[in-house]
Amino acid sequence: MKAVVYENFGKADVLRLADLPIPEKRDTDLLVRVRAAGVNRADILQREGAYGSQYFGDSSLMGLEVAGEVVSVGAAARQFAVGDRVMAIVGGGGYAEFARVDEGMAARVPDGMSFVEAASVMESFVTACEAVSHLAEIKENQSVLVHAAAGGVGSACVEIADALGATVYATASAERMADVQEIGADVVFDYRADDFERCVAERTQGRGVDAVIDFIGGDYLARNLRVLCPGGIVVQVGILSKQYEPVIPLNLVLHNRLRLVGTVMKSRTSEEKRAMIGRFAHLALPLFASGRLRPLIGKVFPMEAAADAQRAMEAGGGFGKIVLEMPHG
Repeated sequence: MKAVVYENFGKADVLRLADLPIPEKRDTDLLVRVRAAGVNRADILQREGAYGSQYFGDSSLMGLEVAGEVVSVGAAARQFAVGDRVMAIVGGGGYAEFARVDEGMAARVPDGMSFVEAASVMESFVTACEAVSHLAEIKENQSVLVHAAAGGVGSACVEIADALGATVYATASAERMADVQEIGADVVFDYRADDFERCVAERTQGRGVDAVIDFIGGDYLARNLRVLCPGGIVVQVGILSKQYEPVIPLNLVLHNRLRLVGTVMKSRTSEEKRAMIGRFAHLALPLFASGRLRPLIGKVFPMEAAADAQRAMEAGGGFGKIVLEMPHG
């Protein structure tokens, strides 16, 4: 099979196509002919050497989400059959024509959804479902502030919160404010020009929001705590600021009974990941089938242009997921 590989850590130029053996499936695995694979920032970090020689369970190849057709089923796998269209989280191995998939980390592709669209769903929407629905427990008529709402997971959080009936406030660049509003945000603030603390206070008549979904960290944390209503929660999904030791107003945390919880997928056990995907399938798949949720595709590159796909992600400024499409055959 064709796969994207690299010999040494470095810039995107190190990526190349190579011929590799088709992976051997385990008893609970599916072997999937990959039709498309999502591109994630973790792929770039892997290529740059941030994880060293460590990989995450399935393959040392890049690629954490795939969509394709089941071509073989492990002896103990019971949920899928040959020919089923699936989208899945993988512990590496997505940048290839075939991938082995733990069947507990796969979901059926809804009718009418293309493989390219399906490849954009799992990392973003599984994480968003976990943050918005499971951890923040957002319900109809509640309110949520989503930072970095034009990003892959941020935009999915906006869609999920809107589908749950919440009032959605969001921050984004001025160039992306209209895009974020189009996918379900009620009000979008320019993160460069607007003081989101003041804006949220004005919009909520000083009450604050029930939850904040944050990808920035650093000095955003104290500000996020100040925009919460009593009993509110901050769900920390990332630390794009790279400021890991912020100062927070503990008196406010105590007085208003505030909560801070972190979430990440990569470091979770297989059992935890399967549970996350089960919650995603229960909540989101019917919403995708009905059109209430929709995949957001930014750019699509052929597998042999994986380097260009990663450069596009590094350049930033886009809206929607970057996806690799595998050759047909």
